[in-house]
Amino acid sequence: MSMVIDKSTIRKYDVQGPRYTSYPTAPEWSTDIDARIYQEKLAQLGRSQKSVSLYIHIPFCEQLCYFCACMKVIRTKDEKYGEEYLEHLFKEIELVASAIGPKRIVRQLHWGGGTPTFLNEKQMENLFQKVSRHFQVDMDGEIAIEVDPRTVTAAKLAVLRRVGFNRISMGVQDFDDAVMRAVNRIQPFEMVKSVADECRRLKFHSVNFDLIYGLPHQSKDSFEKTVTQVIGLQPDRIALYSFAYVPWLQKHQSKLDPSIFPNQDIKLDIFLTARQKFLDHGYQAIAMDHFALTTDEMAKAFNENRLYRNFMGYTVKPADEYIGLGVSAIGFVENTFIQNSKVLPDYYQMLDEGRLPVERGKLLLEDDIIRRWVILQLMCHFKINKKKFSQTFHQNFDQYFDFEREHLLKCIADGLICKTVDGIEATELGQLFIRNICMGFDAYLRRDTDKKRFSKTV
Repeated sequence: MSMVIDKSTIRKYDVQGPRYTSYPTAPEWSTDIDARIYQEKLAQLGRSQKSVSLYIHIPFCEQLCYFCACMKVIRTKDEKYGEEYLEHLFKEIELVASAIGPKRIVRQLHWGGGTPTFLNEKQMENLFQKVSRHFQVDMDGEIAIEVDPRTVTAAKLAVLRRVGFNRISMGVQDFDDAVMRAVNRIQPFEMVKSVADECRRLKFHSVNFDLIYGLPHQSKDSFEKTVTQVIGLQPDRIALYSFAYVPWLQKHQSKLDPSIFPNQDIKLDIFLTARQKFLDHGYQAIAMDHFALTTDEMAKAFNENRLYRNFMGYTVKPADEYIGLGVSAIGFVENTFIQNSKVLPDYYQMLDEGRLPVERGKLLLEDDIIRRWVILQLMCHFKINKKKFSQTFHQNFDQYFDFEREHLLKCIADGLICKTVDGIEATELGQLFIRNICMGFDAYLRRDTDKKRFSKTV
């Protein structure tokens, strides 16, 4: 049975708020953090024995998907765009590696976009080799790439597997024809099945699907059909994201007509129906919006409190530091967020001048570090252990968060969290509204009246 949720609860908590892939969130970052500071942080990393996660952003797509909120650049299929980009990306890799010094172990490598497989086979191979020359990639770690079922080929998949990628993530979104046409992304079930089958044949360790609910023309019945088809393909992990409708940030989303979006009640029914169907067919709900087969490493990590969250999503192989490479890429080094330029010509120009292409960032204060820990605990484990908090920060949780006591009492009264012997824990209902629970610990949000820059939490 699906859980029963009072509609007044939905209306109360369906507000605009952060997704907390970082804390402090990106709107709080500033241009005070520049290339000089990043250079210092990388050198500090170099004097340690810390391992890293490495994210590489490939921005190009052949076609614009109207729902997308990622940084992308639309280009026709021509290898010259990839060549120009790699020329500059290689410069950035050299600058970063030189600033660190000793060759760093990479526990987690992820290529995202855009569409990383916009690159041709030789370009992808050259990029992987370049990374391997400057970093020590742990081939037993998580080596993942996002692929577009519409453009990836068997030849590209073979190259990816040969060089060492072991996890494939596919943007599926929905199989319904009306939905696909509305968002300008036509990829029928058979196309996705063909790619998934080839991934299995090549023995990728894990095949993951991304789905989005809240898209134009979706209904509970239509999306349930998509979920049934997805279950039939047995992806190891599934990310089920709420559509982030932010046309004030992503102008192309204005091409979508809000009148054909599912309303608030239908959208939640879509999610709850999908959630229950996954649970009924061998998947476990993982943290906020992910599902994994109960045999998958992510499910085991979640059950053992070993899950971690960064800009690549949830991971079971966290490294000490996180480095982002490529236009708009984000890193986290020595308690400092770093983001590269989001404008491709600016990114190119800075690298041509021999500079790290930093646009902005955020150096975390002690309070930021403490609140970030709490928010990550909630996002990854749905609970906070007060004793662990005290051991980590030498502070009493209740005293430190005295201001938040009223928020927590409201969450308890609304059935979102409950007290435990060790601290507090989100209920099944609270897990659906975990972003709202986290918002109460966000010191920046409570003094910020402009929440319109965020998507809805439900």
